[in-house]
Amino acid sequence: MTKLSVNINKIATLRNARGGDNPNVVKMALDCEAFGAQGITVHPRPDERHIRYQDVRDLKPVLTTEFNIEGYPCDSFIDLVCEVVPAQVTLVPDSPEQITSNSGWDTVRYQDFLTDVVRTFKEKGIRTSIFVGTELPMIEHAAKVGADRVELYTEPYATAYRTSPEAAVAPFVRAAECARAVGLGLNAGHDLSLENLAYIHRQIPWLDEVSIGHALICDALYLGMEQTIRSYLDCLK
Repeated sequence: MTKLSVNINKIATLRNARGGDNPNVVKMALDCEAFGAQGITVHPRPDERHIRYQDVRDLKPVLTTEFNIEGYPCDSFIDLVCEVVPAQVTLVPDSPEQITSNSGWDTVRYQDFLTDVVRTFKEKGIRTSIFVGTELPMIEHAAKVGADRVELYTEPYATAYRTSPEAAVAPFVRAAECARAVGLGLNAGHDLSLENLAYIHRQIPWLDEVSIGHALICDALYLGMEQTIRSYLDCLK
């Protein structure tokens, strides 16, 4: 079964809006686990506008499911990940100023840089995933830099889904097949939701993991967190 990793950045955003510690990030992460999530994802940024570096340190000792830390591999991020040693690190090409991820890596142009970063994390025993689009050379070079997995950037799929699910998913199926052919594990994330998750999962049933944050947290405002996580898990059966 494809694992559901809940990105809790939006919980931290809500907390930070008023200061203090409400809602409590650690409690919410533990609740997500208790409700059936098989992983927790965080994306700490240098300005700490949502998840803070200390949140990452606080989460690691108490989580019992897979911990995934994603972010741009600046020096402070690399140091944090090597200190905490999560199960997985996902490398994204965001600049610090970006609101959210909006593209995958150019693994050809940044092959040497990514090779060094991946080696650093793998020396710590951390599974490494690289955020990519559907361009096949980018996936092939993710394997060449030593990554264990790629995470497909699924916003284009989500955007096109309402017009034509078949056309929307086609490049992602080809990308997934390429990843499998070169020996990479496969994750997916960005704008996946209750509307479009089940369909992409049926087309790519060998997905290892989906990481979902914004849509899931929004749904929880209406349905409650427990029912929301159950609904997302139902999409992955």
